[in-house]
Amino acid sequence: MTSPDDGTDDKPGVTIRCRDNASVGVTFCDRFSFDAGSVRYAVELRAPGLTARVNEVVAWIWDSDLTTFLEALAADYRGWDGERSWQTDDRDLTVSALFRPGGHVGLTWALRPWPQAAGGWGASVTTWLEAGEQMASLATHVRHFLIGEQQ
Repeated sequence: MTSPDDGTDDKPGVTIRCRDNASVGVTFCDRFSFDAGSVRYAVELRAPGLTARVNEVVAWIWDSDLTTFLEALAADYRGWDGERSWQTDDRDLTVSALFRPGGHVGLTWALRPWPQAAGGWGASVTTWLEAGEQMASLATHVRHFLIGEQQ
């Protein structure tokens, strides 16, 4: 299940909750931009016993962005073989997708800031969504968040 965050601070965000376990989720929040060529945002992962956050994930406008990846998954609602994946240029956010029988998509959201630094850390959660409508809704919400449109 995805939804735009309706926080009291009026800051836009998107939350993805696992349909199998609502305590597992991902939040995109704290969007900002220094220039016209990029947007920066925070990503938070949550699961029982886990909270992880990267404060500055960078999306460059000339890249194949996350929404393009999510829209392609939504368009293939009948399924696919194997794993599909996407990552930021800095590789601090990676998303892998698997299709399971019954029309569900498992999205594994992995954070690994400073992947080249010694002593770095990594964390991941997997959210399960319906292949059609929920994936399309996720792609729409993420697109609006990244371009800075309120919903």
